[in-house]
Amino acid sequence: MSKLYVIATPIGNLKDITIRSLEILKRVDYIICEDTRRTKILLDHYEIKNKKLISYFSPQEEKRLPSIIKILKKNETALVVDSGMPAISDPGYLLIKECIKRKIKLEVLPGPSAFLTSLVGSGLPTDKFLFLGFLPKKGTKNYLRKYKNIEVTLIIYESPKRLIKTLKILKEVFKNGMVVIAKELSKIYEEYIRFNIKEIENIDLNIKGEITVIFRKDMDILK
Repeated sequence: MSKLYVIATPIGNLKDITIRSLEILKRVDYIICEDTRRTKILLDHYEIKNKKLISYFSPQEEKRLPSIIKILKKNETALVVDSGMPAISDPGYLLIKECIKRKIKLEVLPGPSAFLTSLVGSGLPTDKFLFLGFLPKKGTKNYLRKYKNIEVTLIIYESPKRLIKTLKILKEVFKNGMVVIAKELSKIYEEYIRFNIKEIENIDLNIKGEITVIFRKDMDILK
């Protein structure tokens, strides 16, 4: 049977996976992975064995599509990434689009997502939000200016190395607003750091690990 199951995997704590996701992973013969080593850790934890793991990562996604489609035409196959939901700032979009184009059955199983978890835990308004993923490395200031007059909560993925630079740009563009940095979600050192963007110089931002930045202009929930 030809079908692609898109499965969200834990963003930290290995217990954060649905029963149905585990059932599918046990059933399929092929699992398409962003990193086969990371996926094997999850599979070993749940004693899921004898799976054929197929590497599928950026920037090799398009190149790998033809061989993966051949497998998908004859098999039920799962797609996972290192953590969270495939295609959200991770590989998956091109494969999903190709499956739709070729009328290969597709089923997305709901599960963990770092940006939604961060948004809810931030304490900032959740009624209107905009997920920007990773910001462009060039022209960041002009890119953010497009959202200067929009009343939404912005959600950004960022690396520890670029965090301070990005926050300074946020301050320059928006002048005032609430920043929440969510790090190590669902892990032992999970933490939410909250401050007004105007106070960035007074905040210790020597942060490691995976980071999500949530921002809302002209707001300070700590007052």
